[in-house]
Amino acid sequence: MNQTLLTDFEDTGEPADEDAQQAKRRLAWRELNLFWRTFFMLALLLLGSILAWLQALRAFEFEPRAVQTARQIASQVNLSRAALINADAIARMSLLKTMAQEEGLRIIPRESSDRFVAEDGDALMQGMAQELRKRLGAATVVAKQVNNSLGLWISFEMDGDPYWFRTDLERFSSGAGTTWIIWLIVAAGLSLTGAALIARLVNRPLKALSFAASRVREGNFMASRLDETVHTSEIRDVNIGFNRMAQQLAKLDQDRALMLAGISHDLRTPLARLRLEAEMSVSDPQALAHMAADVAQLDAIIDKFLDYARPDRGALIPILLQEMVDTCTRPFRDMPDSQLRQHIEDRVQVLADPVELGRVLSNLLENARKYGRSTDGIVRIEVSAVAREKWVFIKVRDHGTGVAIDQLANLTKPFFRGEAARTEANGAGLGLAIVEKTIQRMGGAFALNNSTTGGLSANIKLQRSP
Repeated sequence: MNQTLLTDFEDTGEPADEDAQQAKRRLAWRELNLFWRTFFMLALLLLGSILAWLQALRAFEFEPRAVQTARQIASQVNLSRAALINADAIARMSLLKTMAQEEGLRIIPRESSDRFVAEDGDALMQGMAQELRKRLGAATVVAKQVNNSLGLWISFEMDGDPYWFRTDLERFSSGAGTTWIIWLIVAAGLSLTGAALIARLVNRPLKALSFAASRVREGNFMASRLDETVHTSEIRDVNIGFNRMAQQLAKLDQDRALMLAGISHDLRTPLARLRLEAEMSVSDPQALAHMAADVAQLDAIIDKFLDYARPDRGALIPILLQEMVDTCTRPFRDMPDSQLRQHIEDRVQVLADPVELGRVLSNLLENARKYGRSTDGIVRIEVSAVAREKWVFIKVRDHGTGVAIDQLANLTKPFFRGEAARTEANGAGLGLAIVEKTIQRMGGAFALNNSTTGGLSANIKLQRSP
């Protein structure tokens, strides 16, 4: 039964268009709020800019650098060859020793048995090898390893004999490996941090506006004021306009309450006189009873208007639900045409205004008694409640004829009265509208649905007392 109660409430949805609510639930997991949308757009823009800049750097910096490096190496090879050709044997040995010690350059004879690994590194090294072949000859070999010795090896000829020219490979590394990766990670991290800060700065006023709008929707106009001293002129204008709107709505709400209070006062005085005159001047007991009933009905309608217009909310306190239900159902237990059943979890407490919750339950029970009569003339009412996590789900159900599907959403609208099959209606059509508004003021939700076994179910969700 507990699971049925939860299912009945969930099937009705929050008080809104059912199709729209179902579509919203289906797409909720795909939706992103404005902060994340802005963040992702800025992040994509910044990362795209970084990658484009990196590609441009590779195009405009790596190729000129390869040409320049190849020219320097070719000059070293040519100068070394010229110096060795013009030196005698003793000077040549001294020169080779000096070049090896001071500059890290080695020139050794190239043997046919030498094993070498050709240079096939990154784009910089490949461009440099291509440029060296242009300057030193197409037969020039550029290798990164000769006889298991690492370095930058370039072959050349001197006096018709082949030689190897070796220099340190690190002098001409592109630096595009680990260095570029680290730089790219740092730049991306800084860009994403900046994107998050910008998105937060842009969305903060919208978040404040959304919060203030939700407070206005709940009728709490005092908690909806926005900062009118912000530096951004557009946001300042929006905040000023919203504050003025909230002030006007608060004034209209106060004027409405004052007007209805005045109407109540002005109408009840002649109603009291009518009742007194009827009792003094009407001799027919039946006519007198009908007139008194009409006056009582008018007085009850005035009370309904005042209840619906009441904007304030009492303090929410922990209430033992079983005791509240017992109090509200007591008048219905002795009625001969009514049967009442309760299924309330033990010691369940809700956060609510005790007066308002009593009115809500009494209103729903009276509504079920009037319009939920079974075909055999007996009114069967069930009141059940189950607690789940932070919420308590309450259901008041009758076993009558139910309500047409197309009318369910209209039952909580002010002044709407259901079809003739359920009506003994002599009120103003505000009962369920007052129930919904009262539950919302207490931070809960209210919905109606037809029970699968017949009858109308009124479902309430209230905060559970910790």
